[in-house]
Amino acid sequence: MDEARFGTHSKLGHGWFPTGIRSNIPVKLGFQNFYVYGAVEPSSGEVFSLTLPKVNTEAMNLFLHQMSGCYKDDEILILMDGAGWHKSGNLVIPDNISILYLPPYSPELNPAERLWQHIKSNTIRNKVYDSLDRLEDVVCEFIKNIAHTTVAQICSVNWFS
Repeated sequence: MDEARFGTHSKLGHGWFPTGIRSNIPVKLGFQNFYVYGAVEPSSGEVFSLTLPKVNTEAMNLFLHQMSGCYKDDEILILMDGAGWHKSGNLVIPDNISILYLPPYSPELNPAERLWQHIKSNTIRNKVYDSLDRLEDVVCEFIKNIAHTTVAQICSVNWFS
C-alpha cells in the first residue's frame, strides 16, 4: 500500500528524436495535485485504489474503511511505509486489516512503488493536461483498465531467483 501524488506540474522523460532537430516538449508549471491511495496484491495483480485530495490521517482512515468494506470477507495484510499518517494515534484500523510496516527508506520493498512508476510513465510523462480534473480522469481510467496480469508482472518480485 502506498500513496502517489499526481499534479499539473509537467514531468519530463527521455525520448527519441531525429538527429539535428531540437525537441519541443510542452511543459506546464503549477502545483495543483491529488493523491492516489492504492494497494496491490502482487501475485494476482488486483488493485484497490482511492483518489483523495490530501495525504493525512483522515484520508488514510477513509481508504482503510473503504478497503475493509470492499473485502469484508477477507483478512488483509497491508505492507506500508512509516509515513506519519500511517502510524498516527488517530488511525482507525478495521478488524479485518493488519498492518506490517516496512523498514525506513526502503521503497524498493513496496510493490506499489513500481505500479506508480508505471502509471506515471504512461499518463503524465511528456504530457500536459489542461486541468487537474482531466488528469484525474486519465489516471483513474488508466488504473481501472490496467490488466491484472500487467500489475502482477510489474509488482511481483521473486527474491530467490
